[in-house]
Amino acid sequence: MTDMRSSPDAVSRALTEHSYLADRGLATVLYLALRLGKPLLLEGEAGVGKTELAKVTAEALGARLIRLQCYEGIDVAHALYDWAYAKQMLYIRTLEATGQAKGGGDVLHDLFGPQFLERRPLLDAIDNDDLVPPVLLIDEIDRADDEFEAFLLELLSDFQVTIPEIGTITCEARPVVFLTSNRTRELHEALKRRCLYMWVPHPELEREIQIVRVRVPGVPERLAAEAARFVGRLRTMDLAKTPGIAETIDWTQALMALGEEELSADMVDATLGSVLKYHEDLEKVRDADLARLVEEAKATL
Repeated sequence: MTDMRSSPDAVSRALTEHSYLADRGLATVLYLALRLGKPLLLEGEAGVGKTELAKVTAEALGARLIRLQCYEGIDVAHALYDWAYAKQMLYIRTLEATGQAKGGGDVLHDLFGPQFLERRPLLDAIDNDDLVPPVLLIDEIDRADDEFEAFLLELLSDFQVTIPEIGTITCEARPVVFLTSNRTRELHEALKRRCLYMWVPHPELEREIQIVRVRVPGVPERLAAEAARFVGRLRTMDLAKTPGIAETIDWTQALMALGEEELSADMVDATLGSVLKYHEDLEKVRDADLARLVEEAKATL
């Protein structure tokens, strides 16, 4: 197993071994995050490989991946810990049925002990005893609100949490932390200061072709190039949702499953839903003369 903490080149090799092609800038910032023990904030449009980088890093390190998917309204109970109320009620009823419910403080202490604690992703990452520290992925942090972002800032500063009923839990082996953002809103500067930062763009054409060939084994070279070029052309259009590399890979896999070795207007029209996810985008591309777009992708090879 390649030691990812030895150099940016080692990071690049380790990622490549797991079918993730990273450019020099991304490999370097990931190397620094690993060496310095700092969270890595990845921003970019959806589908450019931010989440996949965290997954592949966990695989390359031989570490457990712990993922916290953020959403509007997420709170501490969903991200850090909560109490298993149903189990607590069952415990109380059992004590009552056996005449042991008069313990007062002892019963209360037992009710809020570790056996009734439901660990959420953040607590799981902080209070870990893994042989290899886990990779913590805080996905789409831009979907959470300011209050949760402030809580996360404090957590990433100290890597400890206080549970009133139990006490303070301090992280013994810090996880490798990734945060991703599709930039639906701006994150606070204080959070950004805690992290190393990388904007992840759509790959250049030649790199996207390489990525498709790596992620879709056996794909004809012509099909990989035409699909990447066609999707690249779609990104220049004013679409509601710009297709990412994930869509290029999914589409190429769909074309391969249909036995295609190169693009044709009819097959592109039939499979366009693998690339575009909004009805308005589908209609816009079809109205832009789909056949001409396909010919452009084929003619520039």
